[in-house]
Amino acid sequence: MSDRARLPPLNPTARNWALLTTALALLPLLLQLPGMLAAVFAATALLVALLAWRRPVPLPLRLLLVATMLLAIYWQMGASPGRDTGCALLAAMLAIKSSELRSLRDARSLLGFALFAPFAAFLLDQGPGTLLLSLAAVICTLLGLQHLADAETGAAPQTAALQLRTIGRLLLVALPLALSAFWLLPRLPTPLWGIPERAIGKPGLSDTMAPGQWLDLMADDSPALRAQFAGAAPPPEQRYWRGPVLTRFDGRTWTRLESQRRRPPPAVTAGPAQWDYQIEYEATERRELVALDLPLAAPDETGLDADYTLVSARPLATLTRWRLRSAPPARFQPALPPDLREATLQLPRGFNPRTLALARQWRRDAGDDDAAIVRRAMQWISRDFSYTLSTPMPGRHGADEFLFDWKAGFCEHFSSAFVVLMRGAGIPARVVTGYAGGTRNRYGDYWLVRRMDAHAWAEVWLPQRGWTRVDPTAAVAPERIRDTLEDRLARGDSAGGGLDMGARWLQLAQAGDWLRRNWNGLVLSFDARRQQRLLSPFGIERLEPAQLVGLLAAFALVAVIAMAWLLARGERERDPLLRAWRRLDRRYARLGLGRQAHETAGDWAARVEALRPGSGLVLLSQRFSDARYAGASSDLASLLRDLHRHRPQPGVPTGART
Repeated sequence: MSDRARLPPLNPTARNWALLTTALALLPLLLQLPGMLAAVFAATALLVALLAWRRPVPLPLRLLLVATMLLAIYWQMGASPGRDTGCALLAAMLAIKSSELRSLRDARSLLGFALFAPFAAFLLDQGPGTLLLSLAAVICTLLGLQHLADAETGAAPQTAALQLRTIGRLLLVALPLALSAFWLLPRLPTPLWGIPERAIGKPGLSDTMAPGQWLDLMADDSPALRAQFAGAAPPPEQRYWRGPVLTRFDGRTWTRLESQRRRPPPAVTAGPAQWDYQIEYEATERRELVALDLPLAAPDETGLDADYTLVSARPLATLTRWRLRSAPPARFQPALPPDLREATLQLPRGFNPRTLALARQWRRDAGDDDAAIVRRAMQWISRDFSYTLSTPMPGRHGADEFLFDWKAGFCEHFSSAFVVLMRGAGIPARVVTGYAGGTRNRYGDYWLVRRMDAHAWAEVWLPQRGWTRVDPTAAVAPERIRDTLEDRLARGDSAGGGLDMGARWLQLAQAGDWLRRNWNGLVLSFDARRQQRLLSPFGIERLEPAQLVGLLAAFALVAVIAMAWLLARGERERDPLLRAWRRLDRRYARLGLGRQAHETAGDWAARVEALRPGSGLVLLSQRFSDARYAGASSDLASLLRDLHRHRPQPGVPTGART
């Protein structure tokens, strides 16, 4: 007989717990993977569970499932390694692990393997939702292991309440040590090793802009950043969050000018209005940051290039906080270098002939007045153009099609065609990407900027003033705005999940984001600097690593001693009647009258009665024996109450105190 055949069989209850635990453990991980891939894994896990319910899944079918899911991962993520690629492989293996579910040992192995999934989910997201789902998976795993232990030993199953109390005690015992490690384990300002980037980056600003590229980003209503101002917030016309600046144009795609990355930022004369603020920037896996147009200086671990784009020293793989000051420029690079002038006038040959012909005509009409050409273009847009997301993909002459045929589009079309028109008229111009606007959160007094607030506008270079922001999309008349992202989200047409923009939902959404922001501040942003200032309220301004290690050792020692003491007490007796009887025995033992190991309940009560007449223990022991061994007690609650209340009187005979 094989070793597997001699293993204890798997009963339906243990199987159900193993499958439920697997599903709960997979859930937080699947929520962080691409939707199509997560759906494939979920369907595979369900199919395998159904196939394996009555008979083992054949090896060829298991190999086919493995190959199919590997192909799905390659289709979604390519061959590049990354955190999400590794997590997807883990999810795929866990989805088919239940095909081996035949014995109690297999179930125990599945439960142990399932615990890796919620921990892997934290590599992709550290939000409170992931924490709650992972905690549910851990609790379910512990309950499942308890069921397996009962099934293996043949013990009677416990009630759900008693099981949950047992699991709760286990978690509470471990909580002090976990909190000590979170607060006191020395954190390094930078990791010892680099965390691999994600194979599929989160939506965020890119350093390119191609037709249709921005629709995916603008359909995502998840947070991009949160900003809190020290004082009054800037007015709407100044809430432009500057990101990558795109200068090169090949007729279809806008990209950054590499030489600008290496140059220092040019001279800027700041305007009178200035804003001091802090932003919390969500992870994007990229290095580009945003700041109000224009930042006055770069914070630590960032730099400003010649386009006044903020760039982080390393990829933004986690939530980060930045303190910034910005001011709208009065003069921005009033002296334009010749090579930059040439780059900001460059247009590819053979593209957009109608736009270039119109630009030359406007130049003849305006003479040397560049500002007049800019005003004429903005008036034309305000009069004849509409805003909509429903636009066809452009052909070779995208600017011509937009300006003369469609006369409708969104910021990608407006900014690109406007810059082409300005360059055709001999005005240096470039595209600026970033975010525009933001919504004030009434609960936390901060501004939330979502990824759907992504925006592209233009900068034109004017004599004496330098680079000047021009937003052609904002020139569209309100009555000509036909199809917006808010409209689509309200109808449920996008991946945003049908966001209801009504007042009640808006309040609920703001409350939820406020809670998420507090979570970010309390947990996710607890870094090395905050840890060193942990005891500043007690007058200790800075904790050195050696002091942190000492505190951690002290707290860990106390926690381990407490855990050892609780474990030394042994497992609590499950039977409440027997537990109350043993507690009564301990009360008499304090007076030297405890029950001997060889004594029955009746013999012990008779001995106590002989030494202390009138104790009432004889009648109580008879009721206990009848209830425990004969099942004769009709009122167990009354017996338990009397056992709890009975107290021997030291030194003098007592009556029955029941």
